[in-house]
Amino acid sequence: QVQLVEFGGGLVQPGGSLRLSCVGSGFGWEHLAIAWFRQAPGKERGGVSCINNNDGAGKTNYADSVKGRFTISRDNAKNTAYLQMNNLKPDDTAVYYCAAVHDALSVQAMCEMFRIVDTISWGKGTLVTVSS
Repeated sequence: QVQLVEFGGGLVQPGGSLRLSCVGSGFGWEHLAIAWFRQAPGKERGGVSCINNNDGAGKTNYADSVKGRFTISRDNAKNTAYLQMNNLKPDDTAVYYCAAVHDALSVQAMCEMFRIVDTISWGKGTLVTVSS
């Protein structure tokens, strides 16, 4: 069982930056693939970025809407993953969720296709609001 807690959400002006953190426990962190999903009001939850586990050499993937603006990283010594968000836009307003999987099929589904599978462990989310 994996427990995930997100930190770092808040209110930011358009063009500003935020860094989200996801801290995990309960499973070998280095074996987990970690993703960020987001859900805006009235919309479905969708994938933002993913970083693979050590077996996948930490390969990263990004949704087209955030490429060049967001950067995902991880610090296995701290059981933490990060999402650095720059040049934020009002359309980035959403609840951001940290997600984790460890089996190979789930890693492929979540990290390569941002597919929501039953094996995902979720955090409770952190709200990011981009507004002037």
